[in-house]
Amino acid sequence: MRAVMLMFDTLARDFLSTNGNEWIHTPNFDRLREKTICFDNFYGGSMPCMPARRELHTGRYNFMHRMWGQLEAFDYSVFDVLQKNGIYCHLVTDHSHYFEDGGATYHNRYSTWEGFRGQEGDRWLPRKLGEKHGPLNPLNKQGVSVEQHFANRTRQITEEEMSSVQTIKAGLEFLETYQEEDNWFLQIECFDPHEPFYVPDKYRKLYADKPQEAPYFWPKYGRVTEEVSDNDLIELQKEYAALISMCDHHLGKVLNFMEEHQMWEDTLIIVNTDHGFLLGEHDWLGKNVAPMYEEIIHLPFFISYPNSQAGTSTQVLSQTIDIPATLLDYFSIENTFDMDGKSLLPIVRNEAQELHDWIIFGTNGGHVSVSDGRYVYMRASVRQDNGPVTIQTLDYSQLRGFLPKKALDTMCLKPGNRFTNQYPYTEIETSTYIDSYSIGHLLFDLTEDPKQEKPLQDQKLEESMIEKLANMMQKIDAPHSEYVRLGLEGYYLANE
Repeated sequence: MRAVMLMFDTLARDFLSTNGNEWIHTPNFDRLREKTICFDNFYGGSMPCMPARRELHTGRYNFMHRMWGQLEAFDYSVFDVLQKNGIYCHLVTDHSHYFEDGGATYHNRYSTWEGFRGQEGDRWLPRKLGEKHGPLNPLNKQGVSVEQHFANRTRQITEEEMSSVQTIKAGLEFLETYQEEDNWFLQIECFDPHEPFYVPDKYRKLYADKPQEAPYFWPKYGRVTEEVSDNDLIELQKEYAALISMCDHHLGKVLNFMEEHQMWEDTLIIVNTDHGFLLGEHDWLGKNVAPMYEEIIHLPFFISYPNSQAGTSTQVLSQTIDIPATLLDYFSIENTFDMDGKSLLPIVRNEAQELHDWIIFGTNGGHVSVSDGRYVYMRASVRQDNGPVTIQTLDYSQLRGFLPKKALDTMCLKPGNRFTNQYPYTEIETSTYIDSYSIGHLLFDLTEDPKQEKPLQDQKLEESMIEKLANMMQKIDAPHSEYVRLGLEGYYLANE
């Protein structure tokens, strides 16, 4: 039994030709769709990057309990479980957050791993090296990470030197080495097409005859301001599209290897992403601060199972939390864990027609959303301070660095719960940079309004969605603070 997961970061569904985009160049994603089953209603859950990877390891939602952070002492990882059952697990990646404080326990759950430096603001090369980078479009993000990026670019001049290209190459080297072996799992994880949208000119020329020397390629997260014109947004989208086209080119190399070695016949293959991105839609840029609109949370997902019907699709509602259970099922390992996710294989094998009636998604301190695939309800904080926000943890790291003393002074030791697998934990009061209160609650009918341009005003439907949300919160043992923040404390007290 063998499995390969090729994971891209920030791959927006609407920027693939497989989903009807007629101006983007992604021929290898078209090839991929012909070889796989496409889950057309696949969603993220806990946002953004490391919370999504925590779901990938545990099969559980975590965004209401914890912000960005490491795998905890109380977490299990499906890749540890695979290893204990004789499955060799290897990770190749250029996702630099794995090597920072807030992600440093994920890559060590694999048997072996290989990492490549230089993406985004990876604290890699001396920053002085980047001082001669030339003019920078004033619309771009600024700060230390930008300075670091231009230093890192001094070793990523050619396409072959770029870290995502090296990641694909390392994945192919593993496949070449292990093609005659059995019982292994390979995760090829590319940080691209995550911003900054740094890409060789040959891909940029697919979308512009004369690409600009100082492009708009690294947006600041937040509302689209008056200084950003429609033409600026078009330029930004073209830079993003160019990077996706580079990803598509190197996806083609993986597909070539699989075809040459008949891997479609005996290997589980998954191609996925963690989240999408807003490039001006709904007048937002980025992924963290806005509500989880479809452009962020509705994901491309492709899977090939030996002897499955290639070139088909399913509308079954599914999520990232389902991947760990799928891997255990594929390798015939008993799933004794209390996961929120379920195996996708009964759907792939036509043994089942449904998976989830309802799903939830969101980011810590932001809107909390519930959906049945048609209706989606985004619940905002009912308090002007957007709080209270607490985290349940035995780890005190952030993305970079650690929680401040002000937060640690609020620490309170608690007995174990479902989220911590009954380990005792500390509950800590924190704050949020997300202002969901000023946006308010949002309700959409995705069948009638797939672009989410017309929020519904339907009290009866909203009450029904609130009931479903409260039931999901009870199921996952959400913190009391979340009920207070969302104005749902009555549901919490009713279940005490």
